[in-house]
Amino acid sequence: MKFTPTEVPEIVLVEPDVFRDERGFFLEVFHERRWAAEAGLTLRLVQDNHSRSRAGTLRGLHAQLRRPQGKLVRCTRGEIFDVGVDIRRGSPTFGRWAGAILSEDNFRLLWVPEGFAHGFCVLSEAAEVQYKVTEFYDPGGEIGIAWNDPRIGIDWPIAAPLLSPRDAAAPRLDEILDRLPVFPAVGVPETAS
Repeated sequence: MKFTPTEVPEIVLVEPDVFRDERGFFLEVFHERRWAAEAGLTLRLVQDNHSRSRAGTLRGLHAQLRRPQGKLVRCTRGEIFDVGVDIRRGSPTFGRWAGAILSEDNFRLLWVPEGFAHGFCVLSEAAEVQYKVTEFYDPGGEIGIAWNDPRIGIDWPIAAPLLSPRDAAAPRLDEILDRLPVFPAVGVPETAS
């Protein structure tokens, strides 16, 4: 298994060993001890989510504030462009993003830690995305950030995505600064003075 930090070092691209033969393939998606020993990532994964989206769909950018979630993302059908954005005020990489193409063919995973927003867009006819998270979903603690916020400047590979009404109306990063977590801590943010 290969762990490669991205331009935002806390976001890690994971390339598992895939064993193929005439019957198909086998891979280990997550192994707690190996991840801790080889990448220094000690994870407690508590929930597993699965979504299906059609071509051109963009989901995100989403984050949890009261119960921050780290996400281990993989695409099991089709192809997506997956993105993490550092939203921790005071972080040296605040507002920066890193992304990778994940697909059923390349078997890659992207680790997006707590204190980061996450989103993806579908590049194939359809895509199924599975992601394990480090904390249970908290609907009241969720925030959205505009997918096309110029301050973040994500280089999305699609120009006119299909968005949910909530994602289409999401605020820019600068509009919610006082709600964001403070670096290095994650969780309920301190009150802005």
